[in-house]
Amino acid sequence: MSTTAPQKFEFQAEIKQLLDIVIHSLYTEKEIFIRELVSNASDALEKLRHLQLTEKEIYDDKLELEINVTTDDKAKTITLQDFGVGMTRAELIENLGTIAHSGSKAFLKALGEGGQKNTNLIGQFGVGFYSAFMVAKSVKVYSHSWRLNEPGHVWTSDGSGSYEVEPSEGERRGTKIVIELKDDCGDFAEDWKVKEILERYSAFVSFPINLNGKRVNTIQALWLRNKKEIKDEEYTAFYKFQTHAAEEPRLRLHFSADAPLSINALVFVPKENTEKLGFARLEPAVALYCRKVLIDARPKDLLPEWLRFLKGVVDSEDIPLNISRETMQDKALIDKLNKVITKRFIKFLDEEAQNHPEAFNEFYGEFGIFLKEGAALDFAHKDQLVKLLRFESSLTEKGKTTTLADYVSRMPAEQKDIFYLIGPNRAAIESGPYLEAFKARNLEVLFCYESVDEYVMNNVREFDGKKLTAADHADVKLSDLPQPEGALSEDDVKALTKWMQETLGQRVADVKASDRLVDSPVLALNADKFTSPHMRRMMKAMNKDGVDSPLRVNLEINPRHTIIKRLSASHIAEPEKAQLIAEQLLDNALISAGLLEDASAMVARLNKLLETV
Repeated sequence: MSTTAPQKFEFQAEIKQLLDIVIHSLYTEKEIFIRELVSNASDALEKLRHLQLTEKEIYDDKLELEINVTTDDKAKTITLQDFGVGMTRAELIENLGTIAHSGSKAFLKALGEGGQKNTNLIGQFGVGFYSAFMVAKSVKVYSHSWRLNEPGHVWTSDGSGSYEVEPSEGERRGTKIVIELKDDCGDFAEDWKVKEILERYSAFVSFPINLNGKRVNTIQALWLRNKKEIKDEEYTAFYKFQTHAAEEPRLRLHFSADAPLSINALVFVPKENTEKLGFARLEPAVALYCRKVLIDARPKDLLPEWLRFLKGVVDSEDIPLNISRETMQDKALIDKLNKVITKRFIKFLDEEAQNHPEAFNEFYGEFGIFLKEGAALDFAHKDQLVKLLRFESSLTEKGKTTTLADYVSRMPAEQKDIFYLIGPNRAAIESGPYLEAFKARNLEVLFCYESVDEYVMNNVREFDGKKLTAADHADVKLSDLPQPEGALSEDDVKALTKWMQETLGQRVADVKASDRLVDSPVLALNADKFTSPHMRRMMKAMNKDGVDSPLRVNLEINPRHTIIKRLSASHIAEPEKAQLIAEQLLDNALISAGLLEDASAMVARLNKLLETV
């Protein structure tokens, strides 16, 4: 048969099987075909660029190395053209119609052996071209090899089982794919639609991509460049392009690694924590690329949950994915990626804390809640994250913070615990009764203001061999202090505490003299070892079971305080009034502990007390 006339071929059985898989079940999004064809075009241009270094004669050698995409919404066509290596007639048949070079056999073998879970990149098998048939009535592939003496040809198929190859005069070097779209896929001939797809998946391809004559990919893949050669303005422009942000990033980390995986990463910390502002929970926003082609814009397993505030790009050639590039498949390797990036970012934060403490403290003010989440939940990185935590304390100025390591360095030799108090703010903690005993003994107490702090402390449990202990816990034992004169006698204390126990009844588990109180008359300590006051409030807010049970506390009294001494005198002489005072003292203590759940009885009691004045 003459090679000047169209020649018809049947697809090999394996190609028919492959086409059926690609068209009906491989991809979840049809738009992926544009990414695949652009990626193939980029590979063809890369091969041509290498040939230019080794070959003296190349057909049509004045052509720019670029990719041109054109759309025709009236004819319902989309055309993708590259000026790469091109294909001869034999290569068109081998690459597109048989299993000889396309990788189809290896692809199908991988499917047969282990299903999609054990397959690699579709690009690695070279079968991405067939994704065009998801949207195509027909596909024409015009191609001219880089070799001088080879003529041009056109390959044509509707994907139904056969294809034709015939000569085509006047072809430029490279490959031009013309897709006549199915009726329900006509939107892929719309300029705006294709532009959006190219910007999402192919924005960082090395070669220029022109859509209807206009350059689409104007931002470079900065993560692959030497960071010493990149200006701050370029980083900012990249960040704004990648995240659609208006402001500059707060911090950035640009690094590469060769082992255990090949990684190039460029991640940013935004200016503000939008979760803190009351917006919805952040979603993962570090995109995963493979050789500058987008694999997943929001991969959920690439980083731990507590790093969801990061934005940017991670590119690795070593990532095994499923055949459609749409879902990460090899969890062991993804876990390695996760660990490498997380470890490097924690190291970066540690360096920031040491070298730029003011900038780190500003970062911590916005994003410290995420580090606390990681310290509580990420066992693999807990020790490193705990070192980054910051708290105000009884020894720091308002607004200044300290680390757990610095706290430990100031501890007296006999102190075994790191003490903390939880409260809404510094003023509330300092005005409450729980700090008195520690101040009197010159023991430092960390101040925790966020609702998550108790959960964090309970999960972290210890630091540098020192237990983290709530200063308002009933089991805290402190050293004795010299007691000033004027306190009630032991017999009076015994009689008063017994009377208060009987008078207050089920509201208290125990009443005793306190070794903590200095200036306050009473304090309440939670009698439930398993549910702290703060946790009880949280559970109540969430309507959790068990919080409707009567609250019982341990009540401690200050035998040196004027109110307690007067109560001791009046509980026999004026028992009714004394009962009102005892109940009010308990409510006052519950208010300080944040445990008073219903103030209506207290208001009525106060009115009665005012009547006696």
